[in-house]
Amino acid sequence: MTASLPPLSIAVLGAGNIGRPLARHWLAAGHTVAIGSRAPGEATGLATPAGAPVTTVGHAEAVDAADVVLLSVPHPALDEVLDRLADRLAGKTVIDATSPIGLSDDGHFVSQQGPGVTQGSWTAKRLPSSAVARAFTHFPDELLWSRGTKQPHFWGMGLAADDADARRTTETLVHDAGFTPVWLGGLDASAALDPGGALFGYFSTAAGLRTAAGLDR
Repeated sequence: MTASLPPLSIAVLGAGNIGRPLARHWLAAGHTVAIGSRAPGEATGLATPAGAPVTTVGHAEAVDAADVVLLSVPHPALDEVLDRLADRLAGKTVIDATSPIGLSDDGHFVSQQGPGVTQGSWTAKRLPSSAVARAFTHFPDELLWSRGTKQPHFWGMGLAADDADARRTTETLVHDAGFTPVWLGGLDASAALDPGGALFGYFSTAAGLRTAAGLDR
């Protein structure tokens, strides 16, 4: 069973198909959530489980008030976001949910980070003063809300981190989003979560994810 933590203050950067359902899950679990957007006035339409609208703020304001930050901006925007916010992200747990999706010549998904570099290790290098984790990357984003609410804790969610506290925090937030956390290891071992990896686009039970990722061998 995942150990519980006191309510967290979470900044969700990116109000798209990943950030919105996770924000709703975490609000329902009792956490404080701020949606960070480059255009706060345009990021409308998100409601709490009680039906009240969530006010969005700028990226910097959301990060400054948070203990944990979810990166769910489109991957092409990530480099610029980290350039602006790296200092503000120092000392915080940062969960990278972005995907550097590319296509091979024969039409297969591949990571734009190239061989030997995982998205998680790349982000950790960019944020040396943050505790970086990877999660919410392989599960189809259009199912994050429905599967987490209608079948809570039936489906597994892969995650990785180098820092023990970041792992514990991420496991708690995976659980609070309605999924069962599946620990894959450190960020250098998280290629299964990246485009073209063994788990990318795949969803199953926790046991199924462990088998697909080769953890049962």
